[in-house]
Amino acid sequence: MSTPSAPETGGAPRYSVIIPCFNEQDNIVALVDEVHTACGGDDYEVIVVDDASTDDSPGRLRAARAGSGGRLRVVRHGMNSGQSAAICTGVDFSRGRWVVTMDGDGQNDPADIPRLLAVLEAQGATTRPLIVCGYRRQRRDTLVRRWSSKIANAVRSSALQDATPDTGCGLKALERALFMRLPRFNHMHRFLPALVQRAGGQSISVEVHHRPRLHGESKYGIGNRLWVGIVDLFGVMWLIRRRFKPSVNEEI
Repeated sequence: MSTPSAPETGGAPRYSVIIPCFNEQDNIVALVDEVHTACGGDDYEVIVVDDASTDDSPGRLRAARAGSGGRLRVVRHGMNSGQSAAICTGVDFSRGRWVVTMDGDGQNDPADIPRLLAVLEAQGATTRPLIVCGYRRQRRDTLVRRWSSKIANAVRSSALQDATPDTGCGLKALERALFMRLPRFNHMHRFLPALVQRAGGQSISVEVHHRPRLHGESKYGIGNRLWVGIVDLFGVMWLIRRRFKPSVNEEI
């Protein structure tokens, strides 16, 4: 593994890459290495949140951190709390203006990170709050996973009108301050576009690469993706209906 150059000193990095990790000992270090390669000499940090892994993920991450030139930070949960909780922890610890989230299984391609950030920064300075979402047009998954995701996306899109074809893609980019304004709950990561719209923002989807899982097993199936997602959908619909936007004319 090549040693990344040290981050710029004297201030926060430009963006933070947040990677939740649970039992990905054979994937996570190679993925972090790919992030370093993709982001090059840019001003960034990588935060891996280990969600109480029971394999050797923590040990391998500690070794990777020692050779990261200060680019890699590792946070560990004391108990398994789920992907949304890990993402929230990573954002809480992040220092960049922008945050990029991605899965820890290696199926997201870090080479797509600069593209998402380019869209975010180009649009974000002139429009309302924005989230840029990866769109895995060509999935490298089993037939069951592809179809369960397709059904869940269709139901969600129809109910929430969030203008996002693939909310299950882990690759997303948005301003940290915007994320901090969003309501937090288990599985919220699947509904980020709708939550951003609830906050007055918009969603843009960018086609990204998707790769087959090389090691380990998926943590999701029909039971904890399709059916649980439909139950969560009703909660998000309730949040949207209960949103208030007071009219403020001036400070007095």
